[in-house]
Amino acid sequence: MSAKVRPIRGTLLAVVVIVASGFLLFLKPPTTGHTSAAEILQSTGELNWFRGNLHTHSLWSDGDDYPEMIAQWYKDQGYDFLAFSDHNTLLEGDRWTDVINNAGGEPAYDKLKARFPDGWVEERTTDGRLEVRLKRFAEITERIGVPHEFLLIQSEEISDRFERAAVHLNATNIQELIPPMGGESVYETIQNNVDAVIAQRERTGQPILVHVNHPNYLYSLTAEDMLRVRGENFFEVYNGHTNVANSGDDLHADTERIWDIMLTKRLAEIGLPMMYGMGTDDSHDYHNIPSRAKEPGRGWVTVLARELSAAAIIDAMEQGRFYASSGVTLEKVVSSERGLEVEIQPEPGVTFTIEFIGTRDGYDATSEPVRDGDGNPVRATRRYSSDIGAVFEKVEGTKGTYQFAGDEVYVRARVTSSKLHPNPSELGEFERAWVQPVKGPAAPKFD
Repeated sequence: MSAKVRPIRGTLLAVVVIVASGFLLFLKPPTTGHTSAAEILQSTGELNWFRGNLHTHSLWSDGDDYPEMIAQWYKDQGYDFLAFSDHNTLLEGDRWTDVINNAGGEPAYDKLKARFPDGWVEERTTDGRLEVRLKRFAEITERIGVPHEFLLIQSEEISDRFERAAVHLNATNIQELIPPMGGESVYETIQNNVDAVIAQRERTGQPILVHVNHPNYLYSLTAEDMLRVRGENFFEVYNGHTNVANSGDDLHADTERIWDIMLTKRLAEIGLPMMYGMGTDDSHDYHNIPSRAKEPGRGWVTVLARELSAAAIIDAMEQGRFYASSGVTLEKVVSSERGLEVEIQPEPGVTFTIEFIGTRDGYDATSEPVRDGDGNPVRATRRYSSDIGAVFEKVEGTKGTYQFAGDEVYVRARVTSSKLHPNPSELGEFERAWVQPVKGPAAPKFD
């Protein structure tokens, strides 16, 4: 099973397009083949770049601001799309919130009234308590959304558990609420919820994208839990929440290490499709920015799509036409059978490091459990050889090229800026971008 990689060049950004046969179990596989010539996709009249966040919380669950205020913030910051993904709920029906005792309190109410002074805010008094009706998704879309300019997408963070493990998945463009499905293991809990999303997609005929959230939140998910899941090909390699441990610790792998393990096992051993890495905010806190809270503006995806619609965004992402970023802008990515080239949009006074990362054929596939100081096994991603997710080449500058040696299972690229993130999820974090992985010449073919 080979991958066709299409480099893209736009006026501002560029990404690699990866098309893998059998990308999702319920989708028709692409029919395009591999070519030795480098290919370039451009941002033209047919394809345009859109930046968005697909993980957002409001007062409908555990966020601290009104959804219309959140939508307005992202719109004002120049985002093209935003998904509301409150926990186990949709922005539907009548819900009233106590102005004083909700998470945003009186300051959030005062800002809401100041921003929408024209009778938009619906109020009532119940037992002496001032309440405001939370706006529904359709109302917010009508007021804040702008066709072809700013898109709002209905989503749900399906928030489940197995024992102490938090199992959270986002369903983007969901049509009906999906309750947590449960399971007899962490893996089965993930799979059951993925299956429920796929079933709704097939029944409604509407595109719905499902992705696994913050695997290191409470160190709930391991690479082994996720890599066998079918019909789910996205996870958050970067999440802007301050308590999700993107970088792991002495006992737990960081999210990029988890990514490389999943890619290697899926592509080289069990014949599952590519796993793509997403960047999201997972925003909850919208006041006094920056304040080291769970705030917006930290991570996003940039998608090359035919139009600004939920269907087009999902279609492009399922074809790999996106990259994740926490601040770095890509200018161009070129790929062919010869290799992979990354070019970055320069910034005055900023330097960049490009790392080409992957696994080669013949890698050491052995692993061992993680143990604590007393020798007891820890529930964590197993320890694997450094053959998996090795840094093939490191280049300093705004442009780097990696030439395939012929034994690569896959290659991906990470760009790290010398510029510190202005509002990081972890202290000392530099701005980065993650180029989606491409299959290498040694990727096995499965029937």
